[in-house]
Amino acid sequence: MDVINGYSQQPRVEFEGFTPEESMELQQAGVFVGGLEQIKAWARSNSLWPMTFGLACCAIEMMGTGASHYDLDRFGIIFRASPRQSDCIIISGTVTKKMAPLIKRLYEQMPDPKWVVSMGSCATAGGPYVRSYSVVKGVDQYIPVDVYIPGCPPSPPALIYGLNKLQEKIRLEAKGKKVPRT
Repeated sequence: MDVINGYSQQPRVEFEGFTPEESMELQQAGVFVGGLEQIKAWARSNSLWPMTFGLACCAIEMMGTGASHYDLDRFGIIFRASPRQSDCIIISGTVTKKMAPLIKRLYEQMPDPKWVVSMGSCATAGGPYVRSYSVVKGVDQYIPVDVYIPGCPPSPPALIYGLNKLQEKIRLEAKGKKVPRT
């Protein structure tokens, strides 16, 4: 809600094909009006099924995020173990050169549309192991990453914030807006 001169106002939303008055009337009645792509994006963003790919200590924080204290289920986010049932993959931990081809294979097995979250400094840029010959300097060298979550390890609220940013990105992309990778 916007607050102007101390008074709160409903945000003004205008739907295509309706006058501003009709749009406001529909919004006040609780009717969701939009194009098919917007409705699909709304449904996709509110029912993310990420595949967990825990490689190191960040995976412990990811598991804690799904537990009862933080409860990702309230956001419609339910962890899956199969790439065929997932639309998002969370890469958490140190990616080695031996593991990178397997990550790419799992990414290719996921159905479209699909998104990638890089969790922690190791998955994003190699972390403290960046000088090792066997560590990949960022998972984005093998698969495209949509959201980067910094930290060593990132806290559960940081993961929730990153997943909320991903949900926002999915909704904005449906409106035809180009959203940079965050």
